[in-house]
Amino acid sequence: MALPSTVYKATIQLSDLDRGVYTTLQSTLARHPSETAERLVARLLAYCLFYEEELAFTKGVSAGDEPDLWSKAPDGRVALWVEVGLPDAERLLKAARHAERVGLVACGTGLVTWQRQHLDKLRRSRAVTVIGLDQRFLECLVERLERSVVWSVTITEGNVYLQIGTETLETIPDRLTS
Repeated sequence: MALPSTVYKATIQLSDLDRGVYTTLQSTLARHPSETAERLVARLLAYCLFYEEELAFTKGVSAGDEPDLWSKAPDGRVALWVEVGLPDAERLLKAARHAERVGLVACGTGLVTWQRQHLDKLRRSRAVTVIGLDQRFLECLVERLERSVVWSVTITEGNVYLQIGTETLETIPDRLTS
């Protein structure tokens, strides 16, 4: 018998001063039994870093042909395709042929090796943006992860300040491509 997904409810107060985005995000996420807690919090951060009005979570891990997040144009075409983790460069380049923009929040213990193997290929595409996240930052978020996620995220001058309760954590995402 398959294990059920774990449901998380997230409320995020997002203030992205760099892009002029100020909104409250509310979402329900399912964490597949094969998904790590680090990947779950990385998906939430990707939602904040790439947020636009139509951006939505997909079936993700459960649907191998879909990204983690996407926004679609009124005609049904994919406007923004966002992945989380360390996917093969060919997957992202294929997505870039079908979507207007592709984003990747690159994270995981194999990030350095992944960069050596895939980053040069991705830098050739103007449609692909790769942002690296610090593994220690993700681990700090996992330590504070609850089924009801309440974050306040402020992005300014490339820095991310994430408040959970009375505690504020900080990271500088590494922009690996344009």
